[in-house]
Amino acid sequence: MGQELSVSYQAVKTKVHRLMDAVVEGTKAESDVHACIRRWWSLVQPSDRTVARRYLLAVLERSNATLNAIGAELPELEGFATAPDRSSANLPEAPMESNSPATAASSLV
Repeated sequence: MGQELSVSYQAVKTKVHRLMDAVVEGTKAESDVHACIRRWWSLVQPSDRTVARRYLLAVLERSNATLNAIGAELPELEGFATAPDRSSANLPEAPMESNSPATAASSLV
């Protein structure tokens, strides 16, 4: 293998969060995420895959738990439930561009 990857928990968490940011910002589609994860996995040394898998599953589980907690709290927020319901199908394909550091960081994914 020509390239080595860090399989630290922090590296895996950063990779997942950058992918989520890119999807939220509209710079990556689901198919892009699939390709990125396949590419990342192919670069992980076979001897490191057990650890990488454990870290990846831990990050995904915690991220999912966070999203579920947010979703469960939304109906309790004053003014949130009374707002007109807008499904994600009605949202624009990509949000307005900004020059924020988060936007710049997502381009590194």
